[in-house]
Amino acid sequence: MPTTEEAYPSYRFYVEIASVPQAVFTEVSGLQVETDVTELEEGGNNDFVHRLPGRTKVSNITLKRGMTSSNELLQWYLKIARGTIDRRNVTIIMYDSAGKELFRWNFIEAYPVKWVGPQFTADSTSAAVETLELTHNGMTLG
Repeated sequence: MPTTEEAYPSYRFYVEIASVPQAVFTEVSGLQVETDVTELEEGGNNDFVHRLPGRTKVSNITLKRGMTSSNELLQWYLKIARGTIDRRNVTIIMYDSAGKELFRWNFIEAYPVKWVGPQFTADSTSAAVETLELTHNGMTLG
């Protein structure tokens, strides 16, 4: 059985929903915000093109290699799959190996769009793993 230090790398990402801790993940991707650029050509001026900010898009958040002691995340996803949109504010908190909080991201009106359960094999020594993908309506830093 691996020790806590072996089971979790240097950083851990705790997921809170409505300020209640739900799970810990070792991988987070999709922390991305992108703004489209609209080019506007001005008549009679051939020296440059105006580049103006357009629509801003946020990426889905993918949480991988998760551990949880409840099935709350799966139940939330199944509710969405049955057609009931249940948006919740989600916070991801990054901790270092000493347990010190490093960063906090708040995702507004998030809901799960993909859930992958643990993969088990008889000869595996790894812990149960799951992946959760969330869509959201914006991000703030906490």
